[in-house]
Amino acid sequence: MRVKAGAAAIFAAMVWFNPAIAQDVTLVAREGGIVLTGSLQGYDGAFYRIETSYGLLTVDGQGVICEGPACPDLEAPKAVIRLVGADDPGLALLPPLFQAFAAQRGLVYQPGQGDGFTATILDPESGKDLAEVSFAPLSPDAATAAMQDGSADLKLAFEAEPGFGTHSVAMDALVAIVAPDNPTPEISTLNLAKVLAGEVTNWSAIGGPDMPIVLHALRPEVAMQRALSDRLGAPLAEAVLHPDQKALAAAVALDPWAIAITGRSFIAPARRIPLTDSCGFPLLPTPLAVKAEDYPLALPVVLLTAPRRLPLMTREFLDFLRTPAAQAVIAANGYIDRSATRQPMTADGLRLINAIQGAGEDVTLADLKRLVGLMDGADRLSLTFRFEDGSSTLDAQSRDNLTDLAQLIASGQFRNERMVLAGFSDGSGAAEANLALSVERAARVAQELAAIAPDLPADALPTVDGFGEALPMACDETAIGRDLNRRVELWLVPDFAGPMTEVDPL
Repeated sequence: MRVKAGAAAIFAAMVWFNPAIAQDVTLVAREGGIVLTGSLQGYDGAFYRIETSYGLLTVDGQGVICEGPACPDLEAPKAVIRLVGADDPGLALLPPLFQAFAAQRGLVYQPGQGDGFTATILDPESGKDLAEVSFAPLSPDAATAAMQDGSADLKLAFEAEPGFGTHSVAMDALVAIVAPDNPTPEISTLNLAKVLAGEVTNWSAIGGPDMPIVLHALRPEVAMQRALSDRLGAPLAEAVLHPDQKALAAAVALDPWAIAITGRSFIAPARRIPLTDSCGFPLLPTPLAVKAEDYPLALPVVLLTAPRRLPLMTREFLDFLRTPAAQAVIAANGYIDRSATRQPMTADGLRLINAIQGAGEDVTLADLKRLVGLMDGADRLSLTFRFEDGSSTLDAQSRDNLTDLAQLIASGQFRNERMVLAGFSDGSGAAEANLALSVERAARVAQELAAIAPDLPADALPTVDGFGEALPMACDETAIGRDLNRRVELWLVPDFAGPMTEVDPL
């Protein structure tokens, strides 16, 4: 029985969309035994919301029969989907995503007119409006206020917020941009932070000509600028301000001594200046590095949901975001999708160079040979796992990755391949302890995977290995470098071993 009744089975009722005029109804369990009488507050095509003697309840419509003149038609009413938040990803991604969502369901997508983004989703046979969609670009604070007062359902943002649900949409990356004719070859993360804080004001201090640095930035109320300020942990120095990333890149391209931070999707007509860490390790915002969060300025694009029940079609759209069709739309519109990406380990030469350059007395030639022996012929999958600071709890991105991995294994994506969870540590402390810690972290991920996918047979789960500090992603001299180095990667090793068959001798 699917009646959500009683202390153990009734959802706490939340704010409802499109409320009906309150009238008395009776909900009778299809399997008998439970009858709820109350005043109907709303119906979204899946759940009833009624005021009863028990209080305000939400009841699954599939488990009950509604009796009384106020009972609604058993069709979902028109959904009103109101989105607010970050303008650049909103205007770039939301229209094609909703269009693809409608197409996948065989519905008609009709774009609207005016500022922001509006659209209607129609039934192809009756022409009935099934959903009205709107997006209004708002500052982070204004968007949060709209969610809290009920005037918005979803907030597009670059950061999670307490009290809201989080649904991953895409990935972006913060990059440094300069004019195409700026001769400075590269900039380290340490020097970049000093430039942004106003501590370095001349290009000569960071390997460029003797010319003053002109800092450009987005306005403080722009969502990406807020995300950057939160990363820096300090206010930005005085800068020339711009309303959006497109205007920012255009202005930087015209000033040979300008520098700015923008998203990976909005570099042109400026150019990206290569970024290194404080030890000179190159930090490249490739799709795999951003998905794996190996790039320190990777930036998630998320939809935040208020703690109230959303219209059925809104919930279906959030589910759609995890599908291959949605990921293809994201990749085609300049952002990095969240689908798992694989890359041959032979294409990972920079990391091997880092390993060799960083190898000291604690990392022996035998350690490197064991590492290379496993990497030979293997692929790396972008699903990478990291833990919250000072704990054995996977961070939010890693928990999503774990769910994705379980689904990939269950669908048979890795036939004829052996999966290896390879653990790594930073270089702090003794090498022997770091090696043990890296194995422990990989084993922890394997345990979490088995817990969320108990139906997977043991031989379908990854094996566990650890290499301590042998393959650094970044310099251990900084906290961010140590964070990058503490990780568990997923490697795919060819494995065609199967049951032996006898062959007749010639």
